[in-house]
Amino acid sequence: MPSKVDFGQWIGNKNVPSLDSATIDVENPSEPGSVIGTVPAGCKADADAALDAAKKAQPEWAKVPSAERAKVLKQIAQVVRDNREELIELLYSEQAKEKGLATAEVDFTSIYLDYYAGLAHSYMGEIIQSDNRGENIYLHYAPIGVSVGICPWNFPLFVWARKVAPALLAGCTVVVKSSEVTPLTTFRLMEHVTKAIDAGKVDLPSGVISVVTGYGNTIGAALVESPVPGIISMTGSVATGQRIMAAAAKNMTKVSLELGGKAPVIVMDDADIDKTVDAIVASRVIFSGQVCNCAERLYIQSKVYDEVVDKLVAKMKSTKVGLPTDEGVAYCSQITKEHREKISGMVERAVEAGAKVLCGGKFMDDGPGYCYEPTIIAGAAQDSEIMQKEVFGPVLPVAKFETFDEALALANDCEYGLTSSLYTNDYRLIERARTELLFGETYINRSHFEAIQGFHAGWRKSGVGGADGQHGLMEYFNTKVIYVQQ
Repeated sequence: MPSKVDFGQWIGNKNVPSLDSATIDVENPSEPGSVIGTVPAGCKADADAALDAAKKAQPEWAKVPSAERAKVLKQIAQVVRDNREELIELLYSEQAKEKGLATAEVDFTSIYLDYYAGLAHSYMGEIIQSDNRGENIYLHYAPIGVSVGICPWNFPLFVWARKVAPALLAGCTVVVKSSEVTPLTTFRLMEHVTKAIDAGKVDLPSGVISVVTGYGNTIGAALVESPVPGIISMTGSVATGQRIMAAAAKNMTKVSLELGGKAPVIVMDDADIDKTVDAIVASRVIFSGQVCNCAERLYIQSKVYDEVVDKLVAKMKSTKVGLPTDEGVAYCSQITKEHREKISGMVERAVEAGAKVLCGGKFMDDGPGYCYEPTIIAGAAQDSEIMQKEVFGPVLPVAKFETFDEALALANDCEYGLTSSLYTNDYRLIERARTELLFGETYINRSHFEAIQGFHAGWRKSGVGGADGQHGLMEYFNTKVIYVQQ
């Protein structure tokens, strides 16, 4: 367990005191009541200071050649690698994330920074034929300016990289708001970046990156209500996304929102049942079910329904719960007591409405922290809360269908549109899923985890815009058209 850490805001390439004295204690969820760090509660003055630094730094940063901007990303990636073990330990301590997943998150953070550095020479403008003799038309991609990135509590370090890497490569400066629930790992990284800057190992100009934290209704509101940002990129809940979109509309600020999901899984009777069950359980219990793009509802073809459900129940019951560092642990505590109670409330309401709990369905009193038992629920109505709203916990409602057309209708019957998956060996159905499953991402015969070179984007209430890959980079540009008459 790392020793207790205390941070201010990270502005001007250094840790600075907040302009408000209020603080937030950060708890280790595995050990309720154990405070492992303190961060500022944040205020409008902090937001203004970070935005002012970003605004002043942006014009000069935009003039830096893309290859040099890419070099800075690679330098920061090396800082992540140089401090890998410390970051892993702090990450699993502040959010009760199984060590294997915490390790993957830290590693993907450096990989993500390196990936975007590799795109430095890959984006280009266009030349368009004019209708006028002797005229050329050029499309030029110009950085959108200052970016504000709002990070969630479930993948704080990786999503920090997701907000920073494309913005910096595009020539934008960025102010990142780290979640007040899990801010410590990100601030520790920035502390190491400061040391690397002082040692001449990172060539990051002051103001290009700022990291602040605090409550959404104070410092968060100040960031998104400001006229300074050219784009606000946020990952989080639908409700928060709606508030940000409304605030941004006052200044006509562009938004890119990756919000909640209610990912459907369709299992056809020709699927490899054992592999399918393994993938579904892993998708539902990873990080205690607190991942927006993982399985949230399951539709099983009637011929194999009983077999799939029996195997799911057996595997869920055998899932190992424990501390993040326990050998073979599959999931740990929920992030907070309040979040566990929210999950429990949804299950209780489903049962009251007639659904049946096949396994789990209650607090795990002998587990560390705020554990909730892995749960399978059957018999919930399609229009019920448990089938329509995001649980964000280790709870999976299951239902039966007869035909693929019926399964498609059930899967698409939802206000969310982030991810979906299909388990089948029938290529005709796979081709239909490509166009008829109405989600930003569809996974065939595997669980829901996106590639950094893809494009992570939700439909409907799951968001607007997107992240990752070449398309994610384009979020941070304005398109400028230049007409040149000879």
